Amino acid sequence: MKHTNTLATTAVIGALGLIGAPAAHAQSSVTLYGLIDAGIMYTNNAAGHALWQATSGNVNGSRFGVRGSEDLGGRLHAVFVLENGFNVQNGKTGQDGRMFGRQAYVGLASDTFGTLTMGRQYDSLVDFVAPLSATAGTFGDTGFAHPFDNDNLNHSLRISNAVKFTSNTYGGLKFGALYAFSNQTDFSANRAYSFGASYTRGPLAIAAGYLQLNGTQGASASSAGAVDLAESTANGKGGFALGAQRLRSFGGGINYAFGPATAGFVFTRSEYSGTSAFGSQNGDMSFNNYEVNGKYQISPAWSAGLAYTFTDAHVDRTTTYGADPKWQQADAQVVYKLSKRTDVYAEAMYQHASGHHYVAFINTAGGASSTANQVVGTVGMRARF
Repeated sequence: MKHTNTLATTAVIGALGLIGAPAAHAQSSVTLYGLIDAGIMYTNNAAGHALWQATSGNVNGSRFGVRGSEDLGGRLHAVFVLENGFNVQNGKTGQDGRMFGRQAYVGLASDTFGTLTMGRQYDSLVDFVAPLSATAGTFGDTGFAHPFDNDNLNHSLRISNAVKFTSNTYGGLKFGALYAFSNQTDFSANRAYSFGASYTRGPLAIAAGYLQLNGTQGASASSAGAVDLAESTANGKGGFALGAQRLRSFGGGINYAFGPATAGFVFTRSEYSGTSAFGSQNGDMSFNNYEVNGKYQISPAWSAGLAYTFTDAHVDRTTTYGADPKWQQADAQVVYKLSKRTDVYAEAMYQHASGHHYVAFINTAGGASSTANQVVGTVGMRARF
């Protein structure tokens, strides 16, 4: 009888465990995800020669990651993300060799207020303004970046040592802010702060953001600060690896949807103080970027987009280059979905530079042109999981 009771008790406990298992599983989750972007690209002029390349991340950077959430009770959750960037063509790690160079953070998410996270993260221009630009991850992204990614809308630089708050959405309004520590005895060296907001109502979306980096001259992977300048060119992209005593970048954008079509405008201004770029001797430089863009959903499978950016710049204290360079870039993209997770794409980009000794340099082109003009064409495939 005692043996029978023991078996019965064990069976009851096991049954209760099975009943409770789904509830416990629902309270926490860990998800493996990723995207692989591979293609073939042609550049008409890279350092004076035509260039054919097998590319990785020509639109969206190839990556894999793990994200998790645990229910702590009281409408509070513990969250984390670890995201690696890599080159699918050779298997190398991106973001200047970091294991989780794209994102790495942990924090608390409240169903009532928002999310507070700590680690390596994106700034507010990337969070709020970039989604309305042609640099959006759902549009041209990497190849459509503004010249040299001078405003960081294409996140050539990610922010380390950052504490970040992102609110929930209240009646279409969402806002956030970030502060990144220098982790040095010189508190002001290589630190960053950023803030922004967006508002969405029906077919209308507007956003604005601000980013400031202080004392990034000499910043590298071995420095303890907020940014690593080597990261912006580590993958052969056109990121602007520029040390400055101070960078201020701000801007805003607007999108409006007309049925299957969406039209947008974005303006950003980037101000670099105390830099030696373009032959400037500890001078100042600025970039005003004016972008118009449009997308059209031709059918559930087909979509197309166009973008045009005019960049008006000014460089102080330069003797080698002109003081007022300008860049114009036109972009086109067509995407065909093979399934919900897989698509193929074709892109074409043209850039023209003007100003004494300035040349064209399209992001992802593989090198600057030897002339004022550059053309890039690419076809590729993306798979998501």
